Amino acid sequence: MKLSDFDFDLPEELIALRPARPRDSARLLHVKAGSIEDRGVLDLPDLLQPGDLLVFNDTKVIPAALVGTRPARAHGGGGDVEVEVNLHKRDSEADWRAFARPGKRIKEGDILHFKGELSAEVTAKLEGGEIALRFDRSGIALDKAIVEAGAPPLPPYIASKRAADAADLDDYQTVYAAPEKAGSVAAPTAGLHFTDRLFKALEARGVDCVHVTLHVGAGTFLPVKTEDVSEHQMHAEWYQVSEEAAARINATRAAGGRIIAVGTTSIRTLESASEDDGTVRAESRDTAIFITPGYRFKVIDALMTNFHLPKSTLFMLVSALAGFEEMHAAYAHAIANKYRFFSYGDSSLLWRKE
Repeated sequence: MKLSDFDFDLPEELIALRPARPRDSARLLHVKAGSIEDRGVLDLPDLLQPGDLLVFNDTKVIPAALVGTRPARAHGGGGDVEVEVNLHKRDSEADWRAFARPGKRIKEGDILHFKGELSAEVTAKLEGGEIALRFDRSGIALDKAIVEAGAPPLPPYIASKRAADAADLDDYQTVYAAPEKAGSVAAPTAGLHFTDRLFKALEARGVDCVHVTLHVGAGTFLPVKTEDVSEHQMHAEWYQVSEEAAARINATRAAGGRIIAVGTTSIRTLESASEDDGTVRAESRDTAIFITPGYRFKVIDALMTNFHLPKSTLFMLVSALAGFEEMHAAYAHAIANKYRFFSYGDSSLLWRKE
C-alpha cells in the first residue's frame, strides 16, 4: 500500500496539549462491525463481557529528554553548542541510543555534558539521525543521574507547542506503571485513561487484567518517509511476557474469553510473542513488528487506543485491525465531532474486523 493511502486532514486545534481531568473523563469512540458509537472511557465495562481479559503494558517512562552542551572544539572554531538529546533504546548498562539536535554539529568522539555532572561520549553516528552514547556511569547510578538531569519526553507534536512541566511528570505516566519496569521514552498512552475507580468497575463487571512489558522507543514518533509502505523499517523495542501472563492469556482464550489490548504497544507485544495458532509464549526479546492491512491477527480481539497521526505506522496498525475503510470513516467521524487527538487525547475501542 502507499503512504498516501493513510493520509487525512486533521485540524491542528484537535491536538490535545493536556489530558482530560480526571483521566477517565475522556471520550471513547466505539467501533464494531461497521458501527460507530460515541461513548466515554467510563463506559468501558459496559462494552466488555465477564471473562474478557485486558492486557496492559506496565512499562514506566523515564525522563529521557536531556539538554546538554558540546564544548567548543580546539580546532574548528565556534563556541559551545547546546544539544537536545532524546534517549530511545538502552544497549547496555552504560550505553544508550538517542536522537540528537543539532545532529550535524555532533561528531563521533564528542563529549556531551549534562546537568548534575553527567556526561557521555558519542561512540557512533548511526543511520536515521541516531547517535550512540556511552555515559560516564552505569546501572542504577546512571538511572538516578538521568532522573535528575532529564525531563518528561513529550511527543514532538506537544513539545513543539509547549515545554514539559511538573504536571507532565504525573500526566505522562500510567497509574499502574511498575517502578522496576522503568525504561520507556514514550508513554503507552491508551493506559493514561485508567484510574482506580475504572479498575474497580471492570472488576465488578468480571473483566480481568494482566500485564506485559514493552519499553516504548522514540522511534514510534518517527515519520514514514517511503511512499511504498513495505519499505519502511521499524525501530526495535524490547518486550517481556512473563510465564504468568502467558498462562492467563492462553487460559482466557481456551475458555472462550476475549483478549483486549490496551494500547498498540500491548498488541505488538502479544502478536510478536504468539504462535500461528494464537498461543502466547513467555519470552523477552526485541521486536520490530510492523502491522499493516493484510496482517492476520493471532491473539487480539479488540484494541483500546488513542487517535493517531496521519500517515503513521499506528494508523496503519488500527486500519489492519478494524478495517481500512472503517478506520477512515471512524476518524472522519471523530474529527467532525471534535475528538481530541494523540497522546493526551481521547480514546477508542476497536474490534477486529472479521
